[in-house]
Amino acid sequence: MIYKIKNYNDKFSRKETFVAIKFLKDEFENILAKHLNLKRVSSPLFVLRHSGLNDDLNGVEQPIRFHVNFSSDDIEIVQSLAKWKRDALKRYHFDLYEGLYCDMNAIRKDEITDNIHSLYVDQWDWEKIIALEDRNLAYLFNVVQEIFLVLKEIEKLINARYPFLKEKLPKKISFISSEELLKMYPNKTAKEREYLYLKEHRAAFIYQIGKRLSDGSRHDNRAADYDDWSLNGDILVFDDILDSQLELSSMGIRVDKEALVKQLCEKNEQYKLKMQFSKDILHDNLPYTIGGGIGQSRLCLFFLEKAHIGEVQASLWDEEDLRSLKELGINLL
Repeated sequence: MIYKIKNYNDKFSRKETFVAIKFLKDEFENILAKHLNLKRVSSPLFVLRHSGLNDDLNGVEQPIRFHVNFSSDDIEIVQSLAKWKRDALKRYHFDLYEGLYCDMNAIRKDEITDNIHSLYVDQWDWEKIIALEDRNLAYLFNVVQEIFLVLKEIEKLINARYPFLKEKLPKKISFISSEELLKMYPNKTAKEREYLYLKEHRAAFIYQIGKRLSDGSRHDNRAADYDDWSLNGDILVFDDILDSQLELSSMGIRVDKEALVKQLCEKNEQYKLKMQFSKDILHDNLPYTIGGGIGQSRLCLFFLEKAHIGEVQASLWDEEDLRSLKELGINLL
């Protein structure tokens, strides 16, 4: 699917785009690390299937699997590092309120590609140790505010470097729960509700994603074994080029053992309780954490005012889409 783009004019040559992407990425990760007290670590491209460390996303996407000659277990290309990071914080002996971030690359072969979705995923995956008493919405919102400050700083830097770019972010980020959003727009779909709210507020944190709403639906699906659905959410902005809401980050306070069991039972995934990652949570072998992913290409798409994620990353695209994009003057890498 191609978004309807009107009168698109790329403000950068390809060479200028590469320079701008590097500047934006370098500055963003440094500022993020400073605000959240994070250290950069190396991250895996693949994990053992039965470790339970891979991200199942919405539960329907199938990771790419392969065999190696020294293991009887399947190896899986990561879909994200949501669970791996929590385990790494313990193994690397991080302390309270210290965290890590990594430059994560993944392949999501089942993704339906369009202007903002690609088979190739690049994001900053981050995770931070918190105390038991921090497992509340107030702490979650404070961290969201910190990330929004990082976004504001990046916008100021990139716009100073390229004065032809517009100011896109509001002064403050808005907060609304998925249930409140349903009550505000009861006759709309979840995506339509996001669009209407973001069109007005420009930047928002929609929280409690995955939790069942009063009408029996879910705002969106979330894996049951990392985010606590009562303490998570998405950071979204409004993209004028695409005339659409754009999710930049999915994040949250991670499950404790009570939330883990409850959510796995709700999704009939009790078999995951036998995986080592789940056992470590059940036996209090992992720290309490907060974490998330921040899309690198989406960040570049938004701040550099591009019309397609393929303008800021190299991937594969449907031939029909490529023809349609070329007619719109959108040339992909």
